[in-house]
This record gives sequence, structure tokens and C-alpha cells, in this order.
Amino acid sequence: MCDTCGCNITPGNRHLIQPGGKLARTDNGRTAVTVLQSLLSENDVQAAHNRAHFDGRGILCVNLMSSPGSGKTALLEATIEALAGELKIAVVEGDLETENDAERIRAKGVPAVQIATGTACHLDAHMVHDALHALDLDGLDIVFIENVGNLVCPASFDLGHHRNVTLLSVTEGDDKPAKYPVMFRASDLMLLTKADLLPVLDDFSVDAAETALRHLANPAPVIEVSSRNGVGLDEWIDWLRSELRTQRLRLVEGQTAHPAIQADGARLHGLDPAHTHHEHHHHSHGHAE
Repeated sequence: MCDTCGCNITPGNRHLIQPGGKLARTDNGRTAVTVLQSLLSENDVQAAHNRAHFDGRGILCVNLMSSPGSGKTALLEATIEALAGELKIAVVEGDLETENDAERIRAKGVPAVQIATGTACHLDAHMVHDALHALDLDGLDIVFIENVGNLVCPASFDLGHHRNVTLLSVTEGDDKPAKYPVMFRASDLMLLTKADLLPVLDDFSVDAAETALRHLANPAPVIEVSSRNGVGLDEWIDWLRSELRTQRLRLVEGQTAHPAIQADGARLHGLDPAHTHHEHHHHSHGHAE
């Protein structure tokens, strides 16, 4: 699925990279798991650098995650319209190919940088850093990162952002948090998108979706939102305003916030959880940059 992060390691082929396995060592003698661990470590160093860019300018960075087609770009378009004249926004768009999403954002008068990830099924901190060089961060209030449509891998990588928002379209099924716990454990907010369709759907229960989230011991708020008719947009915008205020108060105290990077996700990427160290959820932390 991905040529950079180890997503191709599965329960069926994991034995190949374990000690004694056919692929346990690379050509230069290093173990395959060590190589993957090193990649994650380098990602975290770059993420800290990215976060320092945001923190130094008082910017809140929000990572939007979901399956394909959940309405991330439509939500951003509605958000840009709602905050026009109040907050300055920029967007980093991640997708396998095309500039389509970035062009939609630019049409709203907001700077956007498209990252074509090729075969990689998520963004990493290095890709985001390259995008930041193409953005003028001075004067910005919020940077949104629209991650690649994927309900697993994006939750495993720190990009230098502060908060994770996971979108779940009501057309997808209310059992998604149970089926994809790695992603939904990482959420600081769950948005139930395309809520205008709820009256015509008899197979999606808002209560069931929230219950599935709570079964993951995640207290994150849940907001029903529709980019089409505006339902829930005020509540979403208020959440953003509150998070931005909180971010700037943290910075006054010399602190920052880290996203809830998931150890389970690291294991899915062929990594020993003992080598992951960002299992923070709903907490602020002092600068480690």
C-alpha cells in the first residue's frame, strides 16, 4: 500500500522481517525493523521542527483525517467562508495524485499547497515541511492539513500539528470507530459529516457512532455537521476558535501540544511500541524542540 512507511508489513508476512526471517536484514546488514524505527525517529525530529514553525507564529495546526470521500475539502470550503475576514487560513493538501483539492481551496482565496504522495498512503513530517516552504506563514492563524484519505496510517505519524480531527461520513457506517480504532483513538474531535442525509438514512445511528468512540475510551466531542446546509458549522467554528485561543495561551506559558500518535498504528507499520513515544491525548506538553 505504501513504499515509505512499512504499511506493506502484515500479520501474514511479518515473519520475513523478524529475527531469522528471509528479509530480516537489508543488504547493508541493518535489520529491516531498525530501518523502519529510524524512519519514524527521523519523522519525529522533523515534526518537532515543523511544530516550532507553527508555534513561533502563534499558529494552530489541525490535521484532518478520514476515509476518501468523507467531505474534508467541502468542510474546508465551508470553514473558509465562515471565517472570512476573521481568521487567516492556509491549507496543505495530501493526495496520491492531482491538484484538484488545492485548486478548490485556492478558488476560495486561501493559499494551498498540494502534496502528491504517489504510492504513500499518508503524509509525513518531511512532506509537510516541504509544503511549508511554499507558504508564507507570517500572519496566519490556522493551518489545516488535509491528509490522504485512509482510516489507518495517518494516525501513526506526527506532522508537527497540534490537533487531530477525524471525519466520519454518515454514509459510511456507524461502526467505523470500532473497525478502525487506531484512527478514532487519535481523534481530538469527531465530525459526523454529510449530516443533511441523516433523515433519509435508516442504517446510521449517531448514538451508535458516539458509543463506539466512547468504547475506545476517547472523550473527544462529537459534532454533526453538513457543509451543504450548514448544520453544525457554528459549533465546529466555535471549536476552532477555542482551540486557537488555547494554543496561544499555551505558547505564552512556553508550552505546546502534541497530537495523539498511536502505538497500535506504529505496530501496523512494523514497529515495536517500545520505540514509540508520543502517546499523548488531550494534554499539553512543554517544548521538546
